[in-house]
Amino acid sequence: MKRIATAFLLLAWVALALPAAADTTITGEKKGAFFTIIVPDAWNGDLVVSSHGFDFDAPAPNPSADLGPYWLSQGYAVAASSYSQCCWAVFNTLQDTERMLDVFKKNFGEPNQIYLSGFSLGGIVTAQLVEKLGNNHNVVGAYPLCGAVAGSRSWDGAIDLRLIYDVICGGIAPIPGGATGLPSPGHPDSPISIFDTLLATNLCMGVPFGGGAPGAAARLAQYVAVTTLPVSFVANDMVFATHGISNMIFEEGKLDGEQGLTNIGVTYTDAGVDAAIQRVTADSQARKKLQRNYTPKGSVGDVKIVSVHTDGDGLVIVEQEQPYRDTVPASNLTLAIVDEAGNTHCGFTEAEIVGGWESLRGWVAGGPQPTAASIQGTCLFAQGLGAGGPCRYDPGYVLGNLDSRVAPR
Repeated sequence: MKRIATAFLLLAWVALALPAAADTTITGEKKGAFFTIIVPDAWNGDLVVSSHGFDFDAPAPNPSADLGPYWLSQGYAVAASSYSQCCWAVFNTLQDTERMLDVFKKNFGEPNQIYLSGFSLGGIVTAQLVEKLGNNHNVVGAYPLCGAVAGSRSWDGAIDLRLIYDVICGGIAPIPGGATGLPSPGHPDSPISIFDTLLATNLCMGVPFGGGAPGAAARLAQYVAVTTLPVSFVANDMVFATHGISNMIFEEGKLDGEQGLTNIGVTYTDAGVDAAIQRVTADSQARKKLQRNYTPKGSVGDVKIVSVHTDGDGLVIVEQEQPYRDTVPASNLTLAIVDEAGNTHCGFTEAEIVGGWESLRGWVAGGPQPTAASIQGTCLFAQGLGAGGPCRYDPGYVLGNLDSRVAPR
């Protein structure tokens, strides 16, 4: 499965775009993490560090930056890491990024200012780097998009999805492993592939391919009612809940084979599910290690952050923004939510992405802290200049509490 984040290649339509110029590109590898560094000929002295989304594939050479062409057109240098781990890679992303920055400085000197940005998993990597790099580097701005910014709490939801499946579907289409998911795809002891998981969810609930065993529609309806997932995300989320958890437990350098998740004390809304579900106790050290890698603490210094999300996201739910909003000082964080009237993961339009980025740049340059309303206005301005719309930021959006979707534990 390829990277779970949309790769946006924006046209360099913005009025500030620079003429085409020669770029200097450096690629390489440090301790298992591949990197790509690009510095435009007309470099403005600043650097954007781009952090990619969740990827089940092993780290590979020549990683790209989601918005690389757009940033380069504005004169920014761009640096992107593959990370040295797949999947929930935040156990090593700080070290991976620091090594990449060392390469940058040895070749181009210290950048004047550093911006951080990333989609999905790249959003929590961005949040981690804000808190861990800020004291040692001149990080001035951060732009997480559809970020998993609730951090390790994402996996509390994942274990619920996995164990609820076992109750509803275990008698029809069992998936081995239960709470651990067994070793992940690619592991020599793995008994099941990602495609096997998709076939099982399809047999039980008729998604993602259609059909299914008798009663599939009723089981799907029950699963959706308990998990609150959009139907279109059920199969995709089961892959993460099965193989993502198993990778986190079994990959070297992560949880050392121990369970970092628990559902003790959780009450599920379906009485039958609540009575039958497996109860899992976390190893205390593994849980602490998972929380360290990574749950934001709000120590962001002077870094200015614009965080944007789509409200129908079925993979990284919008309520993940609530604990992040409540942790980071309000003077450092502007949150804006797109009302997409549907269900996508990172389904922003070009104008919406540009609206958030240009709002952050203006704020760093000395302008007032942006609001959701002003970001919508900047989005509309960008659309008027030719960026693809529509613009759907909702200044009146009321963000729900994560505890209403994922029970605390």
